[in-house]
Amino acid sequence: MNRHLGLGVRVMAVVLLVAGAVGGVHLGKGRHVEPLRTSASVDLMQAQADETLLLKARQNQHVAARAWQREAETEAAGKAAAEAKSAAGKAHSLAKRVVQKKAEDKAKKDNATVPYNGPIPTSCKEFTGNRATGCALMLDAGFGIDQFPCLNNLFNKESGWNHRAANPNGAYGIPQAFPGSKMASVASDWKTNPATQIKWGLGYVKGKYKTPCGAWSHWQSAHSY
Repeated sequence: MNRHLGLGVRVMAVVLLVAGAVGGVHLGKGRHVEPLRTSASVDLMQAQADETLLLKARQNQHVAARAWQREAETEAAGKAAAEAKSAAGKAHSLAKRVVQKKAEDKAKKDNATVPYNGPIPTSCKEFTGNRATGCALMLDAGFGIDQFPCLNNLFNKESGWNHRAANPNGAYGIPQAFPGSKMASVASDWKTNPATQIKWGLGYVKGKYKTPCGAWSHWQSAHSY
């Protein structure tokens, strides 16, 4: 009897196993079952993710490097342009001084009038010759344009703006400096350079009368300044 009982238990176990397997098959229908991830597949996915991050990092580095290079090239170009402009300005100023020096040397040699090649402001354009020079230099000396009528009257009376005007008593030039050699304190070409004479005259007026109108006011009462 025990043998029959053991056989029956084994048969029941087999039946239960088969039934469970069949039930599992039915239960599994229509449901996605995730495959088991092995350690090797996890490592592969992590490696791929790391490689993607590395590629992005390298791409960002390249973008940053190109941006820095463009900025550096722009800055270098701007600096080069500024240096070129500065060099051109210095060359122009040097050339201008060389031309002026040659003109002055030639004038000294020939005892000719030294030409004025400085800028004439718009407010002085109505004047010509030594008057235009005088107007420009007066503004350079810090006086307002309203002072020029007084300076014009003053030098009209003294010399008529003639830079070679000579007085028997020794006064000379546009401002009638006495003696004329006083104007050498400005430059040695005082005999032939109207600008030198005017600069000296403006310095004298500023030191003694403050303004050209102050000097002209004195001249009107004393007929000298």
